[in-house]
Amino acid sequence: MRIGQGVDVHAFATDDRPLVLGGVVIPGATGLAGHSDADVVLHAVVDALLGAVAMGDIGGLVGVDEPETKGADSATFVARARERLAAEGWRTVNVDATVLAQQPRLAAHIPSMRRATAEALGMPLDAVSVKATTTDRLGLVGRGEGIACTAVVLVERLPGRAPG
Repeated sequence: MRIGQGVDVHAFATDDRPLVLGGVVIPGATGLAGHSDADVVLHAVVDALLGAVAMGDIGGLVGVDEPETKGADSATFVARARERLAAEGWRTVNVDATVLAQQPRLAAHIPSMRRATAEALGMPLDAVSVKATTTDRLGLVGRGEGIACTAVVLVERLPGRAPG
């Protein structure tokens, strides 16, 4: 078994894009700046998955500012990471993600974010945790400059798959 950790941070966008967190559009909220949909939850999860098995990070997986990923749904990045792990004989056991956001309030959206994240991962709901907290107005999150997310994953080698 291995543990991976991921972190992602995006500033709020200056244009009129939607806020997407954990694969869910948060109605009425200012979106995040980024090349893809800027979903900090799924980006942190991808980094955690890849990090757990020493396969780099999301930039190495999908490239940075590639034309084909402009505005992309980050669930496609999760799918790519899952495929890479599976090809090397790994499966994800559980995921725990924490969103750091002063605004908007996310409590009402957490169940949907958990479901969408679990679906993107192809995992049961009880193996995926998504939580949210503020930074009590401290730092870039507290000043309302953006949103961050940390994620931790546990992966295990599939039976009969020898280390690479």
